[in-house]
Amino acid sequence: MKTKIHLRQLKAAQEKPSLAEVLERAKETCEYCRPLTPIICVTRCNIWKLKNELRKLCKKMGNQSFMTNLLNTLKNSRRLQILEMLSNRRCSIVRLQKNLKKLGYYHSQQTIVEEYINPLIEVGLAEKNHDNYHPTLFGCKLNELVKDFSAIGELLPPHSECYEEKAIEALYESPKTYEELKSLIPAESLSRVLKRLQEVNLTTKDNENSYIFYFRTKRNPRQEKLSPTEERVYENIPEEGITAQKLAEKTNISIRRNYKYLRKLRGKKLVFKRKLLKNYVLTKEGTQIAKLLKKMHALLMEFAQALAEITTKPLEAIQQIPMPDIPRNRRDRSLQISVKSNV
Repeated sequence: MKTKIHLRQLKAAQEKPSLAEVLERAKETCEYCRPLTPIICVTRCNIWKLKNELRKLCKKMGNQSFMTNLLNTLKNSRRLQILEMLSNRRCSIVRLQKNLKKLGYYHSQQTIVEEYINPLIEVGLAEKNHDNYHPTLFGCKLNELVKDFSAIGELLPPHSECYEEKAIEALYESPKTYEELKSLIPAESLSRVLKRLQEVNLTTKDNENSYIFYFRTKRNPRQEKLSPTEERVYENIPEEGITAQKLAEKTNISIRRNYKYLRKLRGKKLVFKRKLLKNYVLTKEGTQIAKLLKKMHALLMEFAQALAEITTKPLEAIQQIPMPDIPRNRRDRSLQISVKSNV
């Protein structure tokens, strides 16, 4: 009996957003499969092929520099366009070259393969089968995340240690000072990284025009005689502190006069000042990139969990193909493999 997945089952598996649900669907398909020979599984079974595809991805993800290589690969608009083309249909190098010419890119076939396709294959986003290229399941799902971010290569350096991405992720959690970022990124690279991010409007310093913040002391203001203007200035100082510039805006008093009354309040020990370092914060565009990186990490975690389950048994044991005459209770039911979205 030929091993095949029913078209409706495949379509339903593709539409499920959860990789775990896709794996469960593939497991159910394998459970009732009785191939006549192992060769049928090897040559015709899509699940068997995808099992090997995911095992290759598992090996690639084991590389410590995998995430850096993946991000640098994606920071190229031409590669993202090719990944989108492959996600729509399998393509030969000739068809890819024609499609790129329609977009105004006149590359040789050698350039397309070496500069754009091979990097996709190296990080597990695409594969070659005979003369055709196609995306992996990982490539299809990642394409859904990045297809609207084709300009990412213009915003972030394509050949880097990905310190920019690390800074963006840190700033997405909360604004950070230079000293706080220095604990995450090597000091010799941090200034250059922050400069790059500011030049492309992904990060900026906070809007405070001064490092000096003014705070109230714990002293009871009733112990001092305050003029109406002094009281007005004092009452507009929030608990978290404020700069003189913002205080002038709140009190509608010129900044020069504000300084005058702040000095008087300091003399009465009702106010003190403190020098605070400026924070680096994400812009709207930087926040979008941060959300993309977060989604990519979530996708990688989803695949990592699935691959951990798939690779719990030795390779030789998983590759054993059940024969028709083997009793059902002796069949290996531990294999859970994903279904590729463009089979």
